[in-house]
Amino acid sequence: MCTVCGCGESSIENHHSHDHEHHHDGHHHHYGHGPAGAHAPGLSQARMISIEQNILAQNDTYAGHNRQAFAEKAQLALNLVSSPGSGKTTLLVNTLKHLSGKWPLAVIEGDQQTTNDADRIRETGVNAIQVNTGKGCHLDAHMVGHAAEALNLEQQGVLFIENVGNLVCPAAFDLGEHCKVAILSVTEGEDKPIKYPDMFAAAKLVILNKADLLPYLSFDLDACVAHIRQVNPEATILTLSATTGEGMESWYEWLAAQREVIAGNAVVQAG
Repeated sequence: MCTVCGCGESSIENHHSHDHEHHHDGHHHHYGHGPAGAHAPGLSQARMISIEQNILAQNDTYAGHNRQAFAEKAQLALNLVSSPGSGKTTLLVNTLKHLSGKWPLAVIEGDQQTTNDADRIRETGVNAIQVNTGKGCHLDAHMVGHAAEALNLEQQGVLFIENVGNLVCPAAFDLGEHCKVAILSVTEGEDKPIKYPDMFAAAKLVILNKADLLPYLSFDLDACVAHIRQVNPEATILTLSATTGEGMESWYEWLAAQREVIAGNAVVQAG
């Protein structure tokens, strides 16, 4: 996992001293600029496992802080995860356009480099901050905590966290979010849920995107749904097209329902 690709050391172990570089005015953070380790040379399997456990334990601590901060503001925080090219930024942009003015909205964008996606988000009028992970292949809870502080989230809002495009490492890292939303494009193949089961098992919602392309593909929709059910029987599954708008209403309804859950939890805690 991250002890193999090298991102764990750069994103967690070396960057949690609260002295890393921030640019709140430019709306981007920088992490993980050290060299990536390849196959953790010189480390035994036992040592790699120990490092991995320490990284995840540290991350869980920060995730707990994030979760408490989100709860205090009755903030619905969603971790959007997918492989590159699934259409999650398009989904997010069109969602923000639809919801703008209805709810307080904010976005944390995760990519290894560039501010391209955050720039697209800001064009909708929604506040966004870019987190560039450098060599890192995922966002971690510490990065998200700092970014959320910079966004100054409003009460009863929705925070969309668009993770780095990757179906492996983000599955293991809790960000303090309400839940993970996995986006799978129908152009990727119906077997992705069983090839990358941890990601789909961790998701509360799975969105099958680019449904407008189904007539032109050999994608087996029923088989894909069966594969999702195999690894996660409880997941909600929505089929839609962020580009054409087909099925998007079901996504908006799901968001509204989750926001009501968060609001209800806040009332219970206040009582």
